[in-house]
Amino acid sequence: MEQPAFTFPQPVATLVSLLPTFPPSFVLARMLNLALGRIILKQYLEPLHGKQIAIRVRDLGLVLYFTIDADRFIPTRSGKVPDLAISATAQDFYLLATRREDPDTLFFSRRLIVEGDTELGLVAKNTLDAIELPKFDVASLSPRNVIARIRSRIFPA
Repeated sequence: MEQPAFTFPQPVATLVSLLPTFPPSFVLARMLNLALGRIILKQYLEPLHGKQIAIRVRDLGLVLYFTIDADRFIPTRSGKVPDLAISATAQDFYLLATRREDPDTLFFSRRLIVEGDTELGLVAKNTLDAIELPKFDVASLSPRNVIARIRSRIFPA
């Protein structure tokens, strides 16, 4: 039996939408920079250089803004209309990140909304399709596994 889709309750979204956007945008840009060159190839991102991009997590009331230059993702503050805005629920972004759903399926079922420059949207979609993500294992985040990894790095065998 398939579980129902998870969405954050409206009071949570209302509260989160009141918070400043720069700190979570900064965290997202840092995470993307860690992947740049290893998982995300720079040449795929060239058409996005200098463009304002917004990621909207609809059910959480969260909007993340960033731009891309030749070497990195740069967090930005809101202020101007983004060149490209990608919107979905937190669960749908999770499904995209873990490759349980592909962007086309979510787009055509109107769960992934792309606004702004259509060509940039296609570049972003093709970049997502080209990324070879390592398998994400939620169990690896358990306190026992995290402590074991830290211990093995501090005290190598």
